[in-house]
Parts: sequence; C-alpha cells; structure tokens
Amino acid sequence: MIRVKPSAGGQVNVTFVLSDPPPGHTSVVGCFNNWTPGRHRLVKRSNGTWSTAVRVDAGATLCFRYLASEGVWFDDRDVDLARDERGQLISV
Repeated sequence: MIRVKPSAGGQVNVTFVLSDPPPGHTSVVGCFNNWTPGRHRLVKRSNGTWSTAVRVDAGATLCFRYLASEGVWFDDRDVDLARDERGQLISV
C-alpha cells in the first residue's frame, strides 16, 4: 500500500507500507534516495505492518522497488502501478 498526504512547501509525504515483507531487512529504494539501499528501511509498526516515508515535491513521478536482505528485489504486489525497466512508478 502507498499513502500520499500533502505536506508544507509544495511537497507530499509518501508512505510505503507492506503487510508481510520477506524475512530480514527490507528497504524502499528509488529515484528519491538515489537508489541507495538501506536509506529508507521499513520499520515494524504497532498494527503489524512495516513502513517508511519519504518527502518529495508534489507532482513528481517516483520510480521505486523494494530490496530485501540478500539482494532480493521485489515490487508491491498489493498495488497496481505502471512499471518501467527500473520498477514501479507513482505520480504524487
């Protein structure tokens, strides 16, 4: 699941949420963090989901994928988004 909420200064908060990530550490990696693994690690929440958030300019198109331990890349199977050769795309 992806949640987008307006923020101050023409930006939006984008929250990436997974209900059942693979074992080990999982991070969201994309154009917003220069494809840097581990920079936006998902954290377990009290409701049992795992999430992390980024702040980006409103109107941006983000490309992202999830990266689990041991180099396993995957997409959010619960979200039907456009894809290109790099991963899933979302316009915020």
